[in-house]
Amino acid sequence: MSEDSAKAGLLLRVTAKAIDIIIIAAAADVIPQAGYFAGILYLAISDGLFDGRSLGKKVMRLKVVSARTGTAADFRDSIIRNSLFVVALLVYRIPLLGWFPALLVAVMEYLLMLGNADGLRLGDELAGTKVLQDMGHSPQGMNI
Repeated sequence: MSEDSAKAGLLLRVTAKAIDIIIIAAAADVIPQAGYFAGILYLAISDGLFDGRSLGKKVMRLKVVSARTGTAADFRDSIIRNSLFVVALLVYRIPLLGWFPALLVAVMEYLLMLGNADGLRLGDELAGTKVLQDMGHSPQGMNI
């Protein structure tokens, strides 16, 4: 970990994921069927974009890196670390019950992140990644 990077705080990570979910919802609304699946594809590969940053992470000045090498996450890392969210969004469309597994995955991932000393969620453990905050360029008013 470089001197100007630190473990990303929960608030920043939740905000970044919320931005990404808004992007997915917007895509689904603009083009109902294709947009939903395009949003899921975006979620799968998003952390491999922009040098390890989804659009939400880019806004919040966060970066996903390999825990082994410290290099930016690639598309493979992103697909592995986001696979549970992808499955949750796919089953979300099942009538009446689809919301429950999606909510369960989201709650489980964030509880794991809270309980882990390094702030890792299951997706990070599976992919061997971690999320860092660029301390040199912290978002205004978001010092954690």
